[in-house]
Amino acid sequence: MKIMEILAKDAVILNLGVQSKRDVLAEMAAALAKVEPQIAADQLLEVLLEREALQSTGIGEGVAIPHGKLAGLDRLVATFARSSQGVEFDSIDGQATHHFFLLVVPEHSGGQYLKALARISRFFRDAAFRQRLSEGESVEDVIRAIEEEDGKL
Repeated sequence: MKIMEILAKDAVILNLGVQSKRDVLAEMAAALAKVEPQIAADQLLEVLLEREALQSTGIGEGVAIPHGKLAGLDRLVATFARSSQGVEFDSIDGQATHHFFLLVVPEHSGGQYLKALARISRFFRDAAFRQRLSEGESVEDVIRAIEEEDGKL
């Protein structure tokens, strides 16, 4: 599975203007709901907050991969957001989070879900990739970085 196949490019946010985990999730959910008619922002936010209550999706190195299963969705959908100042996200390394890759999947999507999470996680293990996302000046730059990383694996 290629991440570019599920990335909602029009929902990418380069300058998150928020300071809390809840606000990050709300802003990303709203952006995704604007471009994906099957997604209701408030319903998605609730799913993401429930998932975060179980354990933070902040995986360290300035990265979080918030995710959840949404009833009524017929395919996997993802988007990316960036915060230059960083947000306290209860990350496993205790550091501020700058890169957020949101993954939303249909309610009954076992294998695809895990494969997508694993692939996104693999991308972010690469410090050069994280640097390219940080330095991208436009949405096109960020999408190009994701596309190039997607082509490697």
